[in-house]
Amino acid sequence: MKISLSPATPEAWSGSVLALGIVENDPQGLVATMEQRFSLQLADWLKQKPFSGKPGDCVSLPLLRGDCTTLVLVGLGAADDVDRDGLRLAAAAAAGAAIGQVGTLGLLLPWSNETPEEDAAAAAEAVRLALYSDDRFRSKPEPSPRPDQLELLGPLPGGFAHGLEAVHPVCAGVELARELVAAPPNSVTPEELARTASHLAHEHGLELTILERSDCEERGMGSFLSVCQGSDMDPKFIHLTYRPNDEVKRRLVLVGKGLTFDSGGYNLKVGAAQIDMMKYDMGGSAAVIGAMRAIAELRPAGVEVHMLVASCENMINGSAVHPGDIVTASNGTTIEINNTDAEGRLTLADALVYACKLKPDAIVDLATLTGACVIALGEEIAGLWTSDDTLASNLEQAAMASGEGLWRMPLHSPYRKGLKSLLADMKNTGPRPGGSITAALFLKEFVDAGIPWAHIDIAGTVWSDKGRGLNPSGATGYGVRTLVNWIRNQAGTTGT
Repeated sequence: MKISLSPATPEAWSGSVLALGIVENDPQGLVATMEQRFSLQLADWLKQKPFSGKPGDCVSLPLLRGDCTTLVLVGLGAADDVDRDGLRLAAAAAAGAAIGQVGTLGLLLPWSNETPEEDAAAAAEAVRLALYSDDRFRSKPEPSPRPDQLELLGPLPGGFAHGLEAVHPVCAGVELARELVAAPPNSVTPEELARTASHLAHEHGLELTILERSDCEERGMGSFLSVCQGSDMDPKFIHLTYRPNDEVKRRLVLVGKGLTFDSGGYNLKVGAAQIDMMKYDMGGSAAVIGAMRAIAELRPAGVEVHMLVASCENMINGSAVHPGDIVTASNGTTIEINNTDAEGRLTLADALVYACKLKPDAIVDLATLTGACVIALGEEIAGLWTSDDTLASNLEQAAMASGEGLWRMPLHSPYRKGLKSLLADMKNTGPRPGGSITAALFLKEFVDAGIPWAHIDIAGTVWSDKGRGLNPSGATGYGVRTLVNWIRNQAGTTGT
């Protein structure tokens, strides 16, 4: 999609679909302006819909004119309540209303006086992501015409066009993450994740290291390797690196959970566990791969970024790990596996040990780790655990700027006693209450003291059955925009 600024006013703009954000009571008089331009009794028609400019209101009117074929009006709510998230939702609604049309979508929203560039970029992202469609696995994709150009209208700085350059790399990263998560497990395997990383390295000048099973064995990654004992698929430990062209001032590590399918092992997922959806248990790896896709094109200065994914399947056969087995992680910690369905933390354990050896300034891991986080925060907010206040604040700011929900949760150290084992150093799960907290505390055991680390549980946010905002139904690509914002904000800084 081509994205640009247009100096045209709504009265003069010409294209396929003209979309206008309408504040309650329409103080700008946009409805009256459109009535005059198109010779319509628009106000009376809106009363019948009904449309009052409240958030969520959206109407589309075919015009059958050469200079503009469709008029879309999107409600924004009260003028004092309009914020960037509201603009995102309005832009996504406008894009949804434009599906079925081709050509150019013109979008006018009330950009703020303080941050018009950021507002416009957020709206542009929302339009592109809302128009995303995945027909890869249909034998006969249904025709679905969509605008291929977006023109942003309104009083935007004339030199702002370069500010839109980040929209495409970021959206490409989100779309890549969506495609990886949505694909079936017989398509996205550990080998395919490694192949995707190889493609990114080749296309964007990144460095790539793939550790095979034997390499992981040499490094003592018994925790990671225990998970894939029952799978016919070989594990892949993926290390992708972006290095800036200038002096490295910050070294950051992204770690993503990479279970391309999770049966639960001998603690088999049954009932409400929706085993058929366990293809999205690699949502953390998809997010960090998507973020690297964006970072590789944006090329932020002064920051070196490493991405780690310990990828495998959790399956059942005669060689699969038993409940009660004791395994040893690469830092020497022994783990009693009291639940084979708490496998993601076992793969992350060795990945975090590996991450610490890179001597980073900060580590952030993303994982579809616990159903407990979904119960606590629902499907629109991810959980954040860290003992570093600066890192927490920076990630929260990055998430807020991207429109992705993130809430800091307690890393309550007394709950660590729930992970005590009679035989090993620790168990891989604690009691059911506070399950997302004990999962984070488990991961913390594999991070060296003094290295700022954060864990983000995306179990609820990785997928949307009904679709919401700029996310169509299915994979959301959650986390890519937050990570990219955080990394870009770290470029050239010395803080966490």
